[in-house]
Amino acid sequence: MRDQTRKEYLAKVTDKFVKGGMSRRNFIQSASALGLGAGMLTGAARPFFGVSAAHAAENNLVPSQDILDWVKEVSKPFAGTTIKLATESTPPSNALNSQLKQYFEEASGIKVEIEVLPLEQVLQKMTLDIASRLGTYDLYYIDQSWAASFSNDVFDPREQIAGNPDLAMPGYNIDDFLPALVDGIAKYGDSWVGVPYDIPIFIMMYRKDIYDDMGFSAPTTLEEYYMQAKAITDTMGPKMYGATGQMKSGHYSLECDWTAWLWGHGGSIFGSDGKFTGNDSDGLAAMEYWTKLRDTMPPGVNGWTWDGQGQSVAQGVAATMMSWGEFFPYFDDPSATKVSGLIEAVRCPAPSKALRTVDQTGYGEIPGVGHQGGSSLAVSKSSKNIDAAWIFMQWATCADTQVLITALGGGTGPTRSSVYDDPRIIANNRVGAGTTRHLNVVRDTIAMDMGSEPDLPQWAELANDTIPVRLGKYFAGEYSSAKEAMDDIASATDKIVAG
Repeated sequence: MRDQTRKEYLAKVTDKFVKGGMSRRNFIQSASALGLGAGMLTGAARPFFGVSAAHAAENNLVPSQDILDWVKEVSKPFAGTTIKLATESTPPSNALNSQLKQYFEEASGIKVEIEVLPLEQVLQKMTLDIASRLGTYDLYYIDQSWAASFSNDVFDPREQIAGNPDLAMPGYNIDDFLPALVDGIAKYGDSWVGVPYDIPIFIMMYRKDIYDDMGFSAPTTLEEYYMQAKAITDTMGPKMYGATGQMKSGHYSLECDWTAWLWGHGGSIFGSDGKFTGNDSDGLAAMEYWTKLRDTMPPGVNGWTWDGQGQSVAQGVAATMMSWGEFFPYFDDPSATKVSGLIEAVRCPAPSKALRTVDQTGYGEIPGVGHQGGSSLAVSKSSKNIDAAWIFMQWATCADTQVLITALGGGTGPTRSSVYDDPRIIANNRVGAGTTRHLNVVRDTIAMDMGSEPDLPQWAELANDTIPVRLGKYFAGEYSSAKEAMDDIASATDKIVAG
């Protein structure tokens, strides 16, 4: 199928799904067949816990005047222009939209319209825009699973820097983006599909007061994690449970939890031959572990996505979790939770055996207990305002703005190395709203523990439907054993991958 024809058909399919004319399962199957990884199209919003404007003013969290002066000077030919971005509700997008873009607009004279939408609507608008070549949107938010499909529709930022030096922001330093994120999120082949924009990633968070009462230190192994969770549940249940999860049947969040335990037991989703390996001895060891760990969790966990999981900790029901690091500042906010100042962050416990290498897996899968799900920001080649969009993109992703996003935007991990060591970030390393005291753990996790799902067109169907539906059936008691469940997943997965 010609590329343009494929994109036109993909746009029609996505539009039909968003308007209710196609089931989620049929859409995912169609998108996969067209080569699109459909990402986390799950109907559950990402957590976002920003801080108030009063907090921002009190802590002088405002953009650098030197950078705004550059924006003002370089934007003079584009004053009066309007640029548009459709984006998922992420900490960077929400911080830009609610508290920061006003500074750019005032300095540049460029109006910025940011549409914060469910991920499937972001995909709908982007596919329609690309297929029609209308240039309605100037910037694209690109989930990592979309990079291959849209790599030819956006500018490689390195080419924009080299090709138009008059518009290059001084000190932008594209090499400052963390290499692991460039490779795992922003690159397709030799091209950059934008720059790393957002990096939700698994870390471990635990109630230090409860651990102290039990005489525990933070676990360093998965077996220790389980034994501590069991002891807390046995001692303090049913008021307090030792662990919690995001285990809703049929939901992408359940697949996220599974990968952490699978990778952590030396397993992988695929082998080097492209066949499903979650049912091998390492995969079954992971299921045995997870089944035991499930018994240490609150009864409602089978109905929770990441939101329910986070609330179980925030409301003082569960003592620990391995999940998205952007929950941490929310836990520290005394106006929002019962656990402010009680939670500590550490790297996830070490795997029970050596991780498999990329050469031992399939489709670029990278085993690691720190499951990640990131995105990039890019300028559309169909934009009618390419230069104005590029100026905004540089400002939105430069180190200074990223510091503000991190401090204001609810705890997402910075994608630039320098941001972690910025004095404004270090100054927020204290208990309270907008805390950054978890970010060293995030940085270490990106560098040493990051796990990435395989990159193949059928992965959308597998991660959003095939795997979590059957895992849900297993935990509901619909299989006689973990082996029967995993063999069923293997059979279904290999059939889908084979086409």
